[in-house]
Order: sequence, then structure tokens, then C-alpha cells
Amino acid sequence: MGQQDAGNARCQARVEHMKIEKVLMIEDDPNIRTIAEITLEGVGNWAVVMAECGQAGIEIALKEKPDLILLDVMMPGMDGPTTLQHLKESMNPMPPVIFLTAKVQSTEIDYYQSLGAAGVIRKPFDPITLPDEIVAILEATQAAETQAERAAC
Repeated sequence: MGQQDAGNARCQARVEHMKIEKVLMIEDDPNIRTIAEITLEGVGNWAVVMAECGQAGIEIALKEKPDLILLDVMMPGMDGPTTLQHLKESMNPMPPVIFLTAKVQSTEIDYYQSLGAAGVIRKPFDPITLPDEIVAILEATQAAETQAERAAC
């Protein structure tokens, strides 16, 4: 196998389809946590772990190793962007993070994505379509990463 073929094989090995089994939701509003848990478990068929603040979310993420983190932007104490920064410093590998927020202007979405978020879901969200929105964001992120990987190879 030539050097270029070996490089292509390594790139192909890095491009994997993500499977969601466990979701961590970091959200301070108990009503939103309840609705999301019912939806994600019932419709998405995913195991769900919950945290009510950023610090608890970091601790749970390190212990539970979720496949995905749903993260509220505005929380008392440690907000979502700060929580994300701490998660990035302490988790390897880092699962995709999707922010949940009522602030969905294009400049805000660009800012959240510049922090490393895979995407943003608007609150209030539709419980019935929440799993589909998550999958759509992850598929779009995966497609962009695949294209970048192939371009690098």
C-alpha cells in the first residue's frame, strides 16, 4: 500500500457515523428537563441523564460519558458557554454539544458555533420534533466534518 493509500485509509477510518445512545441535558428549568426527558427517551429512544446546572453537568459528563450534550445557554452561576469551555478542557473525546436557547439571531448562532457547538435549538422547542432536530444538526455536522476530512486527504 502506497503512502497516499495509507493516508486515505486513515481518513476513512476517522469518518464514522455517530450513534446516539446516551444524552446529557444540562438545563436549570425543571419543566423543560421533564419534557425533554420524556421526549428523548420515548421518541428518540435514548438514555437520558440530567443536570440542573453547569457544574453538575460537568461532573455527570465526566462520569457518564454521553454521546451528546444538550446545553442551556442561560443558567444561574455557570452559563452554557462557560460550561462548554470547561467541558472542552476536561473531556476527551468531546461529544457534540447543542445549545438550547431563546436567543437565535444569526449573530448569536454564529457565536455559539464559534465556541464549538454543533448547533442551536430554539426554546421553546417542539417536543415531538426535538429528536429529529437533534439528528438533523448532527447529520449536518457529520457531513461538514466528512467533507473537511476528505479535503484534507
